[in-house]
Amino acid sequence: MTTVFLVDDHEIVRRGLADLVRSQSDLEIVGEAGTVRQAVGRIQATMPDVAVLDMRLPDGDGIDLCRDIRSRMPTVACLILTAYDDDSAVRASVLAGAAGYILKDVGGRRLVEAIRSVARGRSLMNDAVVRRATEQLRRRAGEDADPRLGSLGLRERQILRLIADGLTNRQIGDELGIAEKTVKNYVSSLLSKLGLERRTQAAVFELEHRNDRPS
Repeated sequence: MTTVFLVDDHEIVRRGLADLVRSQSDLEIVGEAGTVRQAVGRIQATMPDVAVLDMRLPDGDGIDLCRDIRSRMPTVACLILTAYDDDSAVRASVLAGAAGYILKDVGGRRLVEAIRSVARGRSLMNDAVVRRATEQLRRRAGEDADPRLGSLGLRERQILRLIADGLTNRQIGDELGIAEKTVKNYVSSLLSKLGLERRTQAAVFELEHRNDRPS
């Protein structure tokens, strides 16, 4: 029996997915969540074989959630489910450790097969996309003069850039489509990872690093 956890903020969508999974004799729903905050604790409690993650959530996104899950629970395979066909998001999913990236308009049969495949340890990512993502990671590692930047997730990097651009937490939230409280949490996390205490220090840090990069 393959255990599955669903994360989607739209209840109707989540119910439809749950009904689809439950209709399969070899798949079992062990939990659901509608936010990043709910998901992390519940996934830790249930330890599913596969976590199906919506790309856009009220307090974050599926890619950052995937990265968090994979770092804490490497045995949980993550399948990103989204309405958006975005090549950059696919590459970010690869870098976050996702096993697959599936569009929401996919047929039910294909989705359950995708769940079974990633549960068996297979990757559904296109080989060319994986190569491009790996090259991007190598380039980024080469560009990062300060190794602390490598510890930041994609969302933390975005927020660090916007802090350096002079945006407030509320403005950053509006820019990225996330709650102000979520921004505060990300700011606290990135300050801790960089070993800094204040936003002004983070802004200077980002600007210095930005200026050091080749154009």
